[in-house]
Amino acid sequence: MAELNSQAPDRLRPPEGLWRRRVASFGHAGRGVWTALRSEVHLRFHALATVVVIGLGFYCRITRLEWALVAISVASVWAAELVNTAIEALTDLVSPAYHPLAGKAKDVAAGAVLLAALGALVVGALVFGPHFF
Repeated sequence: MAELNSQAPDRLRPPEGLWRRRVASFGHAGRGVWTALRSEVHLRFHALATVVVIGLGFYCRITRLEWALVAISVASVWAAELVNTAIEALTDLVSPAYHPLAGKAKDVAAGAVLLAALGALVVGALVFGPHFF
């Protein structure tokens, strides 16, 4: 019985190296964003738009709720663009020659970016419009 109790704390500890792997996963994710940023023109445009929007937010002194809406909008566009980039890369890997399904996958992924960008545009108009008009 004492033997079981002495082992219980060890069972609650994460396996050796778990934290190191978790921290490393952030590095992999950061490398992925940086790689996409260097290779994708659209993502560089989104980066510039992000800087402009953040500057406008400070200039207009938007509220905390407005910051939250802007942050969610910016993050959704970035996430959609990164997923689109990943889908395009995988599609090119598995289907180097043109295939209608490969084209469909790329078009649908690009459509997701378009919808996220349009949603962000609406949020931007609602948040910043009253400050300028």
